[in-house]
Amino acid sequence: MSPEAVFDVGEADFEQRVVQRSHEVPVVVDFWAEWCGPCRQLSPALEKAANERAGQVELAKVDVDSNQALAQAFRVQGIPAVKAFRNGQVAAEFTGAVPPAQVERFFDELVPSEADELADRGIAEDDEELLRKALEIDPRHERARPALGRKLLQRGEVDEALELLGAAGGDFVADGLVARAELIRDGDAADLEPAFRSWDEGDFETALRILADALDSADAQRRDHIRRVMVAIFTELGVDHPLAREYRRRLAAAVS
Repeated sequence: MSPEAVFDVGEADFEQRVVQRSHEVPVVVDFWAEWCGPCRQLSPALEKAANERAGQVELAKVDVDSNQALAQAFRVQGIPAVKAFRNGQVAAEFTGAVPPAQVERFFDELVPSEADELADRGIAEDDEELLRKALEIDPRHERARPALGRKLLQRGEVDEALELLGAAGGDFVADGLVARAELIRDGDAADLEPAFRSWDEGDFETALRILADALDSADAQRRDHIRRVMVAIFTELGVDHPLAREYRRRLAAAVS
């Protein structure tokens, strides 16, 4: 059975149905309450937009009265509050009952582009050609660029990886890969290779443990490179993941 385009979500399943699901399709979250008139005004437009884009975008509805911890975690100060998640992070948001045409534009901007679809296929199928095609369309694509950069690093093509990733410009995953490439280029990564392999294989706990242990004996420059790699892993995990919280504390203690 196809996933629902519109569904209720609470504290128990928010991580799975919103944060994790947003790595597959964008998930719009409607923070609302029964007593809220503007919420009732906005809901039909949100639900219509989601149903018309079923399979491309999903709408999760959070009753703030029943889920106050979620509302607090995402700094909901007024309702309706609408937040769109992509790749585990809030990618766009607005507050208040906006006109239906504005809701439609909001959803249109979330629907995957041709570059998005090529990147998603390239990552799922481990297909470098598809990643390169995505980057021909969008040279700074937020998923294709780090995915291809990682493949180049795995092959030892450090210079090409650095050229591709360039100045990361606020992309924490890309910046972590740049730091990894710089460590390898400078011959300062031999003891960190197991961490890099673990990161690539999705064993985030092992990767973070090795990186955190290496902080103790690192000079200032190496510590900063390791910090950037750890921040990239935190970003992939999501801000509220227990491992991210644990190792952010260790990182803060090491660099303070």
